[in-house]
Amino acid sequence: MSQKINWDALGIVTSLACAVHCALLPLFLTSLPLFGINIIENQGFEYGMVLLAFAIGGYSLYHGKKKHHASWMPTLLFTVGILMLLAKIAWHEWQLWLLVPAVCSIIAAHTLNYQLYRGQQKKKDFVR
Repeated sequence: MSQKINWDALGIVTSLACAVHCALLPLFLTSLPLFGINIIENQGFEYGMVLLAFAIGGYSLYHGKKKHHASWMPTLLFTVGILMLLAKIAWHEWQLWLLVPAVCSIIAAHTLNYQLYRGQQKKKDFVR
C-alpha cells in the first residue's frame, strides 16, 4: 500500500516552522552567542529556511495547479509571501512588519490550493 504525501499540509507546517523560528527563537536562544553559536542572525540559515519553504510549497502548488485545478491565485499568494520573506532578510529593520503577512500569505496559498483541490474532487464525486 502506497502512502500519498499531502504537500499542502507539509507546506503549511513548513511555513509555521519558519514563523516560529523567526518569532520565538530569538526569545529562547539569546544565550547561544555566549557559546559561539550564532543561528539567530545567520543569513545562511534564514535563506535556507526560505529555500525549504519555497521548494516544498512550490512543488505543492505546481502539483495542485497541474493535476487538480487551473487557478493561478495560490501561486500568486505564495510568490508574494516568499518575496516578503526575502525582503525580511534583506531589510532586517522591517522584519516584524514583513513576517506576519508573509506567513499568512503562504498559509492562505496552501489553504486555497487545498480548497480548490477539494472542490474538484467534489465535482468528480458528484458526476459519478
